[in-house]
Amino acid sequence: MTGLRYVYAVCGPFDAALRAGLTGVAGAPPELLAHRGLVAVVSTVPEEDFAEEPLRRRMEDLDWLSATARAHQSVIDALTAVTTPLPLRLATVFRDDSGVRAMTEERGDDFRRALDRLDGRVEWGVKVHLEKADETDGEKDSSPVSSASSASSARTGREYLRQRRRRVRTNEDRWRQAEIFASELHRTLSDHAENFRLHAPQNSVLSGASGQNVLNAAYLVARSDSEQFIELVDRTKSDADAATSGLRVELTGPWAVYSFTEEFTEKSTEEFPEEDV
Repeated sequence: MTGLRYVYAVCGPFDAALRAGLTGVAGAPPELLAHRGLVAVVSTVPEEDFAEEPLRRRMEDLDWLSATARAHQSVIDALTAVTTPLPLRLATVFRDDSGVRAMTEERGDDFRRALDRLDGRVEWGVKVHLEKADETDGEKDSSPVSSASSASSARTGREYLRQRRRRVRTNEDRWRQAEIFASELHRTLSDHAENFRLHAPQNSVLSGASGQNVLNAAYLVARSDSEQFIELVDRTKSDADAATSGLRVELTGPWAVYSFTEEFTEKSTEEFPEEDV
């Protein structure tokens, strides 16, 4: 079967070379498709995997989906090192180059506005996690059961309830302190960023991160200011220890500006659905 054109991102023209030996989805090297002052970053993928019906089945294969997402991200990361890409949705596919050109032409004004606004910027992710308190606190001193009377059993029961109430109050206090810390951290980082997005807290089961997610934010920062932003986050890590035990600050990036391009990239792919394939 013939190949289709997979689109990773749209960006402005750039002179820097991508990383040597870079491969993308399905092991194909990325190519640059220029059209009317914009560059679509594309590669060829097999129709037997990426045509509409096979792709729908493939998207239910978690191993295949994970490998495809990693390959997609490796191209985005390579682009981010040399320019400002506007990442498109995973598995954005067109029949041929003319379909890609039609997409970039139709949404050209939106892409150019986004690139003008985001050029020279990167995205940094900051998360704050609160580890769970020791569930057994307050129970380690319980005495062995003797020939206890009903009165001692009642005392033991009352003490258990008191310990449980103390643990509940302690956990509530720790959570309030964590929220205060996260709010102050966000305020500080927002003052040193050009824009921000507050995302919903991550589910620890899905993310694999331990503890409860208190803050999940993305910050738009100029490349030239990124070192200062990193140092600012690093300084807050000791403040986290002082705020409450088990509080963890996590910095990730620099990323492509995913959180600040949704209005452009989602619109572009919605207007060119899979019937193009």
